[in-house]
Amino acid sequence: MVKKTPNIYIYAIGRRKSAVATIKLYKGKGESLVNDLVADKYFPGSTLKINLDKPFSTTKTMDKYHFTAKISGGGKNGQLEALVLAVARALKKDEADFGPLLRAAGLLTVDSRVRERRMVGTGGKARRQKQSPKR
Repeated sequence: MVKKTPNIYIYAIGRRKSAVATIKLYKGKGESLVNDLVADKYFPGSTLKINLDKPFSTTKTMDKYHFTAKISGGGKNGQLEALVLAVARALKKDEADFGPLLRAAGLLTVDSRVRERRMVGTGGKARRQKQSPKR
């Protein structure tokens, strides 16, 4: 009987706009999954790939970690930014020396801007005003 050792992971959360990313960061080489899809398939395009690799390239840990992520809410861009924040937080949890590097690269800074709610009497938008009569 083969005894399987449990995978030890670092858990972290990242948020941006209305997107929430929860990740489990594992040590070792492997496929990074986002909502049960390979990360490259979930976030197609070169600019998305560059942003996703930023925390790993900053800390020079390109093939030393992989993750599984569950992302909900928001659009693709907000989801990607939430995921990058979650990965950076997990790397900082694992190795405290990465904190200043990630902070200097701006990866631990939370972008707290959220969509403004719709106000009453504005005709369906947050800042739109009703048109005033001409005469």
